[in-house]
This record gives sequence, C-alpha cells and structure tokens, in this order.
Amino acid sequence: MKNITVIGSGTMGNGIAHVFAQNNFKVSLVDISQDALDKAINTISKNLDRMLTKGTITAEQKDQTLKNLNTFTDLHTGAKDAELVVEAATENPEIKFKLFRDLDAICKPETILASNTSSISITKIASQTKRADKVIGMHFMNPVPVMKLVEVIRGYSTSASTTKSIMDLSVLLNKVPTEANDYPGFVANRILMPMINEAIISLQEGVAGVSEIDTVMKLGMAHPMGPLQLADFIGLDVCLFIMQVLYDGLGKDKYAPCPLLVNMVTAGHLGVKSGSGFYQYTAGSKDWVIAPMFLK
Repeated sequence: MKNITVIGSGTMGNGIAHVFAQNNFKVSLVDISQDALDKAINTISKNLDRMLTKGTITAEQKDQTLKNLNTFTDLHTGAKDAELVVEAATENPEIKFKLFRDLDAICKPETILASNTSSISITKIASQTKRADKVIGMHFMNPVPVMKLVEVIRGYSTSASTTKSIMDLSVLLNKVPTEANDYPGFVANRILMPMINEAIISLQEGVAGVSEIDTVMKLGMAHPMGPLQLADFIGLDVCLFIMQVLYDGLGKDKYAPCPLLVNMVTAGHLGVKSGSGFYQYTAGSKDWVIAPMFLK
C-alpha cells in the first residue's frame, strides 16, 4: 500500500496524515472545508519545524513529507485511488456510517477501510458496507506523531489478512500495533475512561481537590498527566460519549457517567476546546489554572 486517504483534517486526521507522509506514503487528506485543510497543512508544517529544530528530521525530509500530501474537498476524487482509507471524522456514529457507505461505493473492491474511532463498534461500521472483511479499527493516540501505540481493532467479520496488513503497516510507520477485539471501549478506553470517571466521582464526593487528585496520579502512579487534566485535553464531551458507550454496551453500573461530568458537558465546559473544564485555559497560550468553580 502506497496510496493512503485520510478523512478528516482535525487534530487526529492531520496527525495521521503527517505520520503516513513522513514515512513516504502518498497521502490524500480530505475534508469538507478548504480552510480546515489549509489549517491542517500549516499544523503539519509547524510540527515538522519542531522536529527539524530538534534534529530528528532533515530539511529534505520535511520538504518530502509536505510533497507527499495533497488535499481534497471532494470525497470521490480524494478516495477513489486509495489502497487504504483511514477515517478520522467526528466521533459521531451517523457521520461515520454515511462515510463508510459512501467509501464502499467509491473505493476499489480491494481497498481496506479503517476507522480511527475511539469507541464506536467496528462491526456496526462494517455493516454499512459490502466489504466487512476489509473494515478494521486503526486507533491512533494523540499526539499521533509522538505516541507509539496503534490499537488495531478486529470487527466480527474482519479477515486475518486485513488484520495482518494493518499490523504490518503500523510497524512501517514506526508504531507499535496492539490487536484488540470489538467490544465497547476496546482496550484503551475500556480501562482509561472508567479511571477518569472515578477521578471525577472522587472530586464530586469531596475526597480531594482537582490539583490533589492529579498530583496523586502523577507522582504516585507515574502518569505523565493527571486524569482530570487529561480529560480536559481529550474533551469532556468525548469522555462522556465514551462512558455512555461503555454503559449502554456493557450494562453495568460501574460504567455510569458521573453526574458532575454530565453537568459540565451540559453547561458547555468541555475542557481545552472550550477554554474551561477542570482547569481554565488562556487562548493562544499554554498557561492554565484550576477552574474557579473548583477553587477551595
């Protein structure tokens, strides 16, 4: 596989496109907005500049990476010649289902269709196509150029050959692929999100404050970031959505979203993306402080 199409140019999509292009794949990056595509290319260029400054790539490698990228606002034009499509659109089932129906009609029969979904069933996504054996989860971690893991999720009908192709391809990207079966939350979020949810419950019940909870997990458990700040970076709306997937899919009370999380999302406090969550963030700056509502 040399021709890759990435659908969606947001944080995950541009990171995935970056990694493929940097490893000499020809990448078509598709989005409905040219402005979003231009912003994505600018982000990739800035990230390459950081790598250049650190000496991890050369100027020639940066130039070649950017040459390997083309942008499209038309799905048919951007995907028709792909050997692999990686979908990184909004974490919304209906949006993904429509995309996979369209891609199934556009792409060659042998094209593998992968989703970067963090929680939506690969089996359900595959059911929208006539190539369920060639539909798979390829869940990258954020930030994609830095994080080594790719969670490879087999749907009920995903073939062994499709799985092997994606596992092998992930290694070519200098990633470490880990295979998982198609159950709610897969591995990463099946374990991570209940931990974040429990941290929010601990805050709600007054066990400790925001800073104290995050400090315990950073210094006591060697986590690079505390669970409450990590939730802010993921997006509290995304955390809530995944907890609802776990609760609906597994039917156990331990997966019920914390009421404080529900209230914060309802009030529009979504974390970094809205400027306020458990912490408050200054636009255009890396500065952050504990959100006023959680100050003692």
